[in-house]
Amino acid sequence: MTRGHTITVEQSDRHVRVVHDGRVLAETDRALVLRETGCPARYYIPAEDVRLDALTPSDTHTYCPFKGTASYWSLPGAADLVWAYPDPEPDVAQIKNHLCFYEAEVS
Repeated sequence: MTRGHTITVEQSDRHVRVVHDGRVLAETDRALVLRETGCPARYYIPAEDVRLDALTPSDTHTYCPFKGTASYWSLPGAADLVWAYPDPEPDVAQIKNHLCFYEAEVS
């Protein structure tokens, strides 16, 4: 981590549901919440709780020095809506096999 930059990953005690155009794409009580300096809290959902059959892999990849290289998935009309870190950095290893959506309902 760079000075002043922190990332924490914890088990969430909240219900997380992702709906896009009226279609449930993910729903879980097993999400991880990742909090990173300067970013909104993000909920990482176990792959088993995501409708992977509804998503199309994207050619997009981004790199974060704190989390690693991200892969993305899209829906028709919603490019790169979902991402994951297939081989995350050791400090955030818990997010492996979890996906994150730009918009999620949390209760």
